[in-house]
Amino acid sequence: MSSLRFARAALRARPAAIRLPLGRRTYADAVADKIKLSLAMPHQNLYKSTDVVQVNVPAESGEMGILANHVPSIEQLKPGLVEIIEESGGSKQFFLSGGFAVVQPDSRLSVNAVEAYPLEDFSAEAIRNQIAEAQKIAGGSGSEQDIAEAKIELEVLETLQAHVK
Repeated sequence: MSSLRFARAALRARPAAIRLPLGRRTYADAVADKIKLSLAMPHQNLYKSTDVVQVNVPAESGEMGILANHVPSIEQLKPGLVEIIEESGGSKQFFLSGGFAVVQPDSRLSVNAVEAYPLEDFSAEAIRNQIAEAQKIAGGSGSEQDIAEAKIELEVLETLQAHVK
């Protein structure tokens, strides 16, 4: 018996044990307009199950905006800007070194990162200076490891520089 026919037989034999109820959303459904956001680092929680309107994250698959009732998913985050639009209408921006975002079915979003810093804490001049230093190392004759680290640092700093005025 082929594996596909075996699977179909199993579905007929025990449908309650194998089939999961399919949730279905329609435009007419009443939706909550808030997301419960948790933004955590190993040493600190920046948000702990806080109601927000929208969160924009730098996912590896592309920039992603998350609203209430977003489809459940797990996304790897690349270094970049996370923007949080709060209930008051204001927004906060943090630069993350990377991490993961987990969207759960009940409009809960968990963002876990090793580092996250408010965007206003960065100095455009300091970023330019660090880019210049990293370019010297990346273009120099240092060890392979030093050059590789400098290239990664350049990529992250250039991403940061695009957001800091």
